[in-house]
Amino acid sequence: MIRLLLTAGILSGLMNAYASGWTDPVEVRQEENLCLTYQAKLEGSLLIVRATIEPGWHTFAMDIKKRAEEKLAGKASLGIERGTEFLLSGGFETAGPWYQSAPKDFSKPEIRYYSWGYERQAIFAAKVKRAGAGPVKIAIRGQACTETSCKNIDAAISLMQAGGKTEGEPEIRLTDLVQVR
Repeated sequence: MIRLLLTAGILSGLMNAYASGWTDPVEVRQEENLCLTYQAKLEGSLLIVRATIEPGWHTFAMDIKKRAEEKLAGKASLGIERGTEFLLSGGFETAGPWYQSAPKDFSKPEIRYYSWGYERQAIFAAKVKRAGAGPVKIAIRGQACTETSCKNIDAAISLMQAGGKTEGEPEIRLTDLVQVR
Protein backbone atom coordinates (compact mmCIF):
# COMPACT_ATOMS: atom_id res chain seq x y z
CA MET A 1 0.00 0.00 0.00
CA ILE A 2 2.82 2.43 0.89
CA ARG A 3 4.57 1.61 -2.38
CA LEU A 4 1.35 2.34 -4.29
CA LEU A 5 0.95 5.69 -2.50
CA LEU A 6 4.58 6.64 -3.20
CA THR A 7 4.23 5.70 -6.86
CA ALA A 8 0.99 7.70 -7.14
CA GLY A 9 2.68 10.70 -5.46
CA ILE A 10 5.68 10.57 -7.80
CA LEU A 11 3.45 10.25 -10.88
CA SER A 12 1.30 13.14 -9.68
CA GLY A 13 4.41 15.32 -9.23
CA LEU A 14 5.66 14.43 -12.70
CA MET A 15 2.26 15.14 -14.23
CA ASN A 16 2.15 18.56 -12.50
CA ALA A 17 5.68 19.41 -13.75
CA TYR A 18 4.77 18.33 -17.28
CA ALA A 19 1.46 20.21 -17.21
CA SER A 20 3.22 23.38 -16.07
CA GLY A 21 5.73 23.08 -18.90
CA TRP A 22 8.82 22.58 -16.71
CA THR A 23 11.41 20.03 -17.83
CA ASP A 24 12.36 17.14 -15.60
CA PRO A 25 14.74 18.30 -12.85
CA VAL A 26 18.47 18.08 -13.56
CA GLU A 27 20.30 17.30 -10.32
CA VAL A 28 23.66 18.65 -9.21
CA ARG A 29 25.24 16.48 -6.52
CA GLN A 30 28.38 16.48 -4.45
CA GLU A 31 28.92 12.76 -3.95
CA GLU A 32 25.55 11.57 -2.59
CA ASN A 33 24.42 15.00 -1.40
CA LEU A 34 21.93 16.90 -3.54
CA CYS A 35 23.08 20.53 -3.94
CA LEU A 36 20.43 21.91 -6.26
CA THR A 37 18.24 21.10 -9.24
CA TYR A 38 17.54 23.01 -12.44
CA GLN A 39 14.41 23.02 -14.59
CA ALA A 40 13.53 25.05 -17.65
CA LYS A 41 10.48 25.99 -19.65
CA LEU A 42 9.42 28.22 -22.46
CA GLU A 43 6.59 30.75 -22.06
CA GLY A 44 6.04 32.36 -25.44
CA SER A 45 9.45 33.78 -26.38
CA LEU A 46 10.67 33.76 -22.76
CA LEU A 47 13.07 31.00 -21.65
CA ILE A 48 12.93 30.51 -17.89
CA VAL A 49 15.41 28.48 -15.84
CA ARG A 50 14.62 27.72 -12.21
CA ALA A 51 17.22 26.64 -9.65
CA THR A 52 15.87 24.94 -6.54
CA ILE A 53 18.61 25.02 -3.92
CA GLU A 54 18.87 22.55 -1.06
CA PRO A 55 19.08 23.76 2.58
CA GLY A 56 22.64 24.68 3.57
CA TRP A 57 23.66 25.34 -0.05
CA HIS A 58 23.78 28.53 -2.09
CA THR A 59 24.64 29.40 -5.68
CA PHE A 60 25.72 32.61 -7.36
CA ALA A 61 24.34 35.41 -9.52
CA MET A 62 25.14 35.57 -13.22
CA ASP A 63 26.87 38.95 -12.78
CA ILE A 64 28.84 38.23 -9.60
CA LYS A 65 32.17 39.12 -11.23
CA LYS A 66 30.94 42.50 -12.50
CA ARG A 67 29.35 43.33 -9.14
CA ALA A 68 32.56 42.41 -7.28
CA GLU A 69 34.75 44.46 -9.66
CA GLU A 70 32.54 47.51 -9.05
CA LYS A 71 32.86 47.14 -5.26
CA LEU A 72 36.60 46.42 -5.34
CA ALA A 73 37.33 49.46 -7.55
CA GLY A 74 40.68 48.03 -8.65
CA LYS A 75 41.72 46.55 -5.27
CA ALA A 76 42.71 42.91 -4.87
CA SER A 77 40.11 40.38 -3.72
CA LEU A 78 40.22 37.13 -1.77
CA GLY A 79 38.62 35.53 -4.80
CA ILE A 80 35.37 35.52 -6.65
CA GLU A 81 33.08 32.54 -6.95
CA ARG A 82 32.04 31.25 -10.33
CA GLY A 83 28.87 33.01 -11.47
CA THR A 84 26.00 31.13 -13.04
CA GLU A 85 26.01 31.04 -16.84
CA PHE A 86 23.77 29.52 -19.48
CA LEU A 87 24.88 28.61 -23.01
CA LEU A 88 22.17 27.81 -25.55
CA SER A 89 22.70 25.47 -28.47
CA GLY A 90 20.42 23.73 -30.90
CA GLY A 91 17.31 25.57 -31.84
CA PHE A 92 17.43 28.85 -29.83
CA GLU A 93 19.61 31.87 -29.21
CA THR A 94 19.04 34.76 -26.84
CA ALA A 95 17.25 37.80 -28.24
CA GLY A 96 18.08 40.19 -25.43
CA PRO A 97 19.71 40.36 -22.01
CA TRP A 98 19.39 37.79 -19.25
CA TYR A 99 17.40 38.60 -16.12
CA GLN A 100 17.69 37.01 -12.68
CA SER A 101 16.04 37.04 -9.28
CA ALA A 102 17.39 39.87 -7.13
CA PRO A 103 20.47 38.27 -5.53
CA LYS A 104 21.22 38.23 -1.83
CA ASP A 105 24.40 40.04 -0.73
CA PHE A 106 26.80 37.53 0.89
CA SER A 107 29.66 40.07 0.97
CA LYS A 108 32.15 40.63 3.79
CA PRO A 109 33.57 44.06 2.92
CA GLU A 110 35.88 44.11 5.95
CA ILE A 111 37.99 41.44 4.22
CA ARG A 112 37.34 42.63 0.64
CA TYR A 113 35.18 39.61 -0.15
CA TYR A 114 32.19 40.40 -2.35
CA SER A 115 29.61 37.84 -3.32
CA TRP A 116 25.96 37.73 -4.41
CA GLY A 117 23.74 34.75 -4.89
CA TYR A 118 20.78 32.67 -3.90
CA GLU A 119 19.46 30.36 -1.24
CA ARG A 120 16.36 28.19 -1.70
CA GLN A 121 15.38 29.31 -5.25
CA ALA A 122 16.53 31.47 -8.14
CA ILE A 123 14.89 32.33 -11.44
CA PHE A 124 16.81 33.25 -14.60
CA ALA A 125 15.11 34.34 -17.82
CA ALA A 126 15.85 35.67 -21.30
CA LYS A 127 13.90 36.29 -24.46
CA VAL A 128 14.90 33.80 -27.12
CA LYS A 129 14.41 33.34 -30.84
CA ARG A 130 14.50 30.32 -33.09
CA ALA A 131 18.00 29.87 -34.57
CA GLY A 132 17.60 26.52 -36.26
CA ALA A 133 15.83 23.23 -36.08
CA GLY A 134 16.19 20.66 -33.39
CA PRO A 135 15.99 20.41 -29.65
CA VAL A 136 17.40 23.13 -27.43
CA LYS A 137 20.23 22.30 -25.06
CA ILE A 138 20.95 24.62 -22.16
CA ALA A 139 24.46 24.14 -20.76
CA ILE A 140 24.74 25.36 -17.17
CA ARG A 141 28.03 26.36 -15.58
CA GLY A 142 28.53 27.78 -12.12
CA GLN A 143 29.20 26.87 -8.54
CA ALA A 144 27.22 25.83 -5.48
CA CYS A 145 28.68 26.11 -1.98
CA THR A 146 28.06 25.41 1.68
CA GLU A 147 29.96 27.16 4.46
CA THR A 148 32.76 24.59 4.11
CA SER A 149 32.84 23.29 0.54
CA CYS A 150 32.01 24.12 -3.07
CA LYS A 151 30.89 22.10 -6.08
CA ASN A 152 31.51 23.25 -9.65
CA ILE A 153 28.38 22.99 -11.77
CA ASP A 154 28.54 21.49 -15.24
CA ALA A 155 25.03 20.40 -16.17
CA ALA A 156 22.68 20.48 -19.15
CA ILE A 157 18.95 20.64 -19.74
CA SER A 158 17.30 19.43 -22.93
CA LEU A 159 14.22 21.44 -23.78
CA MET A 160 12.07 19.49 -26.22
CA GLN A 161 9.19 21.95 -26.34
CA ALA A 162 8.40 23.56 -29.63
CA GLY A 163 7.18 26.15 -27.29
CA GLY A 164 5.16 28.81 -26.92
CA LYS A 165 1.55 29.51 -26.21
CA THR A 166 0.91 30.91 -22.76
CA GLU A 167 -2.64 31.04 -21.51
CA GLY A 168 -3.47 33.97 -19.24
CA GLU A 169 -0.77 35.64 -17.19
CA PRO A 170 2.75 34.22 -17.53
CA GLU A 171 4.18 32.59 -14.40
CA ILE A 172 7.26 34.84 -14.55
CA ARG A 173 7.47 38.43 -15.77
CA LEU A 174 10.77 40.16 -16.56
CA THR A 175 9.63 43.12 -14.44
CA ASP A 176 9.79 40.80 -11.40
CA LEU A 177 13.50 40.18 -12.04
CA VAL A 178 16.66 42.32 -12.31
CA GLN A 179 18.65 42.63 -15.50
CA VAL A 180 22.05 40.96 -15.43
CA ARG A 181 24.77 43.62 -15.53
